[in-house]
Amino acid sequence: MSNFAFGTYRISDINPQHIEALKEAIESGIEMIDTSSNYMDGGAERAIAIAFREFDEDKKDQVEIVSKFGYLQGTNLLNYKEDPSIIENEKEVVKYSDECYHSIAKSFMHEQLSASLQRLEMQRIDCYLIHNPEYYILDAINRGIDKDERLDEMYRRLQEAFVGLEEEVKSGRISSYGISSNSFSLPRASDEFLPYEDLPTLAYNAAMIVGNRTHSFTTIELPINILERDGLKCASWAKKNGLRVLANRPLNAKYNEMMYRLADYDESKDYYTYFNELMEVCDNEALRPLYNLLEQLDATKHKFGWIGDYDLFLFTQIIPHMRKTLQKVDEENSQTMLDFIDLFLIEYRKMVAHECAKRTRVELKEFFKECSATMQECSLKFLINSENVDYILVGMRKSSYVHEILSLDR
Repeated sequence: MSNFAFGTYRISDINPQHIEALKEAIESGIEMIDTSSNYMDGGAERAIAIAFREFDEDKKDQVEIVSKFGYLQGTNLLNYKEDPSIIENEKEVVKYSDECYHSIAKSFMHEQLSASLQRLEMQRIDCYLIHNPEYYILDAINRGIDKDERLDEMYRRLQEAFVGLEEEVKSGRISSYGISSNSFSLPRASDEFLPYEDLPTLAYNAAMIVGNRTHSFTTIELPINILERDGLKCASWAKKNGLRVLANRPLNAKYNEMMYRLADYDESKDYYTYFNELMEVCDNEALRPLYNLLEQLDATKHKFGWIGDYDLFLFTQIIPHMRKTLQKVDEENSQTMLDFIDLFLIEYRKMVAHECAKRTRVELKEFFKECSATMQECSLKFLINSENVDYILVGMRKSSYVHEILSLDR
């Protein structure tokens, strides 16, 4: 039987609801919180620190903190561009896109660990993971590097990173380490697959280099869910080699090149109230572009592939369009409009989620035909009953989610 862990991918220190959910999870006996230096630009780690302030040392010691390093995004990326010397060798940096660089260099790891410890208000992190090291593989593929050559270089980078992690174990700043990789869950034939069989040997070699009696490589994290099951092969190998397995993305799954949210959502009861009120307010010449946009949104709420598509569309298309229209409105009326829009968008997202869930039920009926519960309960029960999964990482951004999730583990 697996245990649930609190995943903090979208947890922020500026959202009181997130802090309360963390405190509720700790109070309810959650054993692990998974985070990363790049989650909400460090906000997730700061949120954990705020929640922990409410508890005594005995309670805090019952919760294992797992964090990660590797990404240069947001503040990290700005800092690197201002001072590239924080990573000793520029060749150790993968410039994947304008907004996303990546590195597992020792110097970067040491700096990131210091920053995470400061944000977490801790002296030691229980388990520190290399976060998606396969960014090097993706970049090497794009540059046409031969498979054997790129894997040799990948192992060299991992070996060096393991040496740095063993140094941190020796210094007492971390208790153990591991790797979180999406590539562990890919079919072995995929060019992006990261072979894992030699990782314990790399860890053993790193321990010998540092002078540690044994290595502290303990953990792998990877996507496993009811749709994506290739990762179970890696999980089986891990357990045979004395490693523990953390399964992420239990409810966000890829299938046939499509993303699905494996959860049922109720239809919003208040959507049409807020929609009609906002349409009435916008029924004038100045706000005609917003009126037309609302009509289009209402007509297309069932056409999003999954809720993630809508979230991207919201921030890249809907919000900029609304902001441009509201520039024509005076400040006082603009604030009133924003209040109307906020209420509408909350309910619109519920409608999109509901429509996506209905479609998912139809398209994935073979996966859920033997389960009469909700899709999320069926999906999580699948992992609970997977003998080689130790922890299931689930986002719990509300206290109600904490109780809903933890009740499944009893």
